[in-house]
Amino acid sequence: MAGNSQRRGAVRKGGKKAPTVGSGGQRRRGLEPKGATPRAEDRTYHKAHSAAKAGERRSGGRPTGGRKAKASSEVVAGRNSVLEALRNDVPVTTMYIAGRIDSDDRVREALKIATERSLPILETPRGELDRITDGAVHQGLALQVPPYEYAHPNDLIDPELPGIPLVVALDGITDPRNLGAIVRSVAAFGGHGVVVPARRSVGMTASAWKTSAGAAARIPVAQCTNLTRTLEDYRKAGFFVIGLDMEGDVELPDLELANEPIVIVVGSEGKGLSRLVRETCDQIVSVPMSSAVESLNAGIATGVTLYEVSRRRRRR
Repeated sequence: MAGNSQRRGAVRKGGKKAPTVGSGGQRRRGLEPKGATPRAEDRTYHKAHSAAKAGERRSGGRPTGGRKAKASSEVVAGRNSVLEALRNDVPVTTMYIAGRIDSDDRVREALKIATERSLPILETPRGELDRITDGAVHQGLALQVPPYEYAHPNDLIDPELPGIPLVVALDGITDPRNLGAIVRSVAAFGGHGVVVPARRSVGMTASAWKTSAGAAARIPVAQCTNLTRTLEDYRKAGFFVIGLDMEGDVELPDLELANEPIVIVVGSEGKGLSRLVRETCDQIVSVPMSSAVESLNAGIATGVTLYEVSRRRRRR
């Protein structure tokens, strides 16, 4: 009968099905958008979801960058750098030494310190050492430094800590030597810790650890995701927030808040305090200087301020 060959499911000679006419709308429905693909963490069947939940349980629901947040591991390369790191008790996971290295006093001392500290020492082919150090001039010696374990900013509010609370927060400091010097000053003048932002800020590198001269083992460094919000949390906890700036409202000798719980915020040498951080401060304090000097290094300015706060507290 005419048209039978056009019916859906019509049969050709040989018993094979003829092509189906149309898709009944199935192809059109298949092309319709299904919305954005959910993140891996939001898909209950994905391993990322389980990992995220486990992380929340370990952190007690704290935000990223809280207690025990870790930076990436670091490699220290070169004979002088390795020896300085070992002398300053920088934490080390592994010491790498090139096979058939030309030994000198630095290599011998590095091996002696590593042996005394019971550090793993691996003899490594130079090609592999080139890869580990990402092509740096390693001179046959390198150290693997473990990720630093940051505290949570709330840990520095602990009422059981001795003395009047004293915290230093860094705003835009990018030089690890400044961070190390500040950690050292905080330890010297009875401070309780240092707070650094997770982004656009220096972290606890091997260089910062070396500059701290061992103080980093005693003074916690906390990491926060948002410095302004963290400063507001400190204010709610009863702290006064003091910003250091050349154009301060008060000069350091006239600081009346020294005997109160305080957070001292230090800005970068070039830009100073950021706008939002400045607006969060209760007081902006300047360090009086000779007109011949434009500004102080951030680490030095912090040390001078901490000394003055410590001196006033001793006089109570």
